Amino acid sequence: MSHDAPEGDFTVVHRKAEAGGVDIVTFGCRLNAYESEVIRARAAQDGLSNAIVFNTCAVTNEAVRQARQAIRKARRENPGAKVIVTGCAAQIDPAAFAAMDEVDLVLGNAEKSQAGAYAEGRAAQGKVRVNDIMSVRETAGHLIDGLKDRARAYVEVQNGCDHRCTFCIIPYGRGNSRSAPAGEVVEQVRKLAAQGYREVVLTGVDVTSWGADLPGQPTLGQLVARILRLVPDLPRLRLSSIDAAEIDPDLMRCLAQDARLMPYLHLSLQAGDDMILKRMKRRHLRADALKLVAEVRAVRPDVAFGADLIAGFPTETEEMFANTLALVEEAQLSFLHVFPFSPRPGTPAARMPQLQRPVIKDRAARLRAAGEAALTRHLGRQVGRTLSGLVEREGVARAEDFTEIAFTGQAPVGGVTPMRVTGHDGTRVIAIVL
Repeated sequence: MSHDAPEGDFTVVHRKAEAGGVDIVTFGCRLNAYESEVIRARAAQDGLSNAIVFNTCAVTNEAVRQARQAIRKARRENPGAKVIVTGCAAQIDPAAFAAMDEVDLVLGNAEKSQAGAYAEGRAAQGKVRVNDIMSVRETAGHLIDGLKDRARAYVEVQNGCDHRCTFCIIPYGRGNSRSAPAGEVVEQVRKLAAQGYREVVLTGVDVTSWGADLPGQPTLGQLVARILRLVPDLPRLRLSSIDAAEIDPDLMRCLAQDARLMPYLHLSLQAGDDMILKRMKRRHLRADALKLVAEVRAVRPDVAFGADLIAGFPTETEEMFANTLALVEEAQLSFLHVFPFSPRPGTPAARMPQLQRPVIKDRAARLRAAGEAALTRHLGRQVGRTLSGLVEREGVARAEDFTEIAFTGQAPVGGVTPMRVTGHDGTRVIAIVL
């Protein structure tokens, strides 16, 4: 849950190709969506046809279950197509997918982006091609010009994670942290700005660890400052999920001094109780999170915060849960991603004393209700203001602080347009184009 979840909770995206082409089904985070574009390019180069590629997620048991269900359904509906499974779930448990009669090939997370991975001549190498992800030393960030939708583009600056939170299986699917070199990142962002993109999002599994494995150990803040300095024609630069333990002084300076760095931070908090945070093996305490929020607000008053929070972690008492619930209001969080705890086999948390499922579901529902109330308060504060909206599609835009805007009036998709907020509906603000 600490990996890049910010732009929406767990999602499934099915991009269909022309008849006889390659369908790609993507589960999970924005980084997977980025890498599905790498897969698409590689499959085309390798001449793959009449195939369905499943790029899986392992963040929860439900994510794995959905992938297996989708694979079976795809085989029933496309009996002649080749079925290829890759992604985090395939990396962590390749044997389980290889044992499925519906599956023709299992590729690891490193293998899925390699040249020749989808070439027909590789069949002799067997059904499973999954190597030790911990041995991978380079990131695939340079392979494509960025995942693009009609409004914004995403650049993978980092992959993998060096931390071992007790609930998280993702490092075993992604490997240790690897950073894309700063020069390559800047060049990608420059190309995207030249193509007319008004907003670029820096994405990864543990974005704030960027640079720790590079010569001189540069920081994320130094990378952001370099992008802002060397790509002056980019109007909006956005960060994805941020670890509360790792915001460096240069990043704080960028937030304070350059309005082009968007005033929205999605924090990987996970809990608001110190004992639970320690049992999760997080690197911050409750007071650290509140201090960080206060420091950022002091230099950037218009900032909004989102957060990932887990409900019903093993050993969590009602009093411990109350501390997490209270954090939503104390930190003035605006956007919550709430995850009911789900034990992942192979993680330390799966071996801890578990709570009853009804208790977990109840706490998740109470956290979501607190999140809805927090969002309503945030939306209410926007009424009467003029916001700068990046138009995502007709009638829908996104403010600098990530508030969704439903607007009336004419504005081009991908453009940034001033809009006057007249009200809200509980989930987004209502506005008119000025």
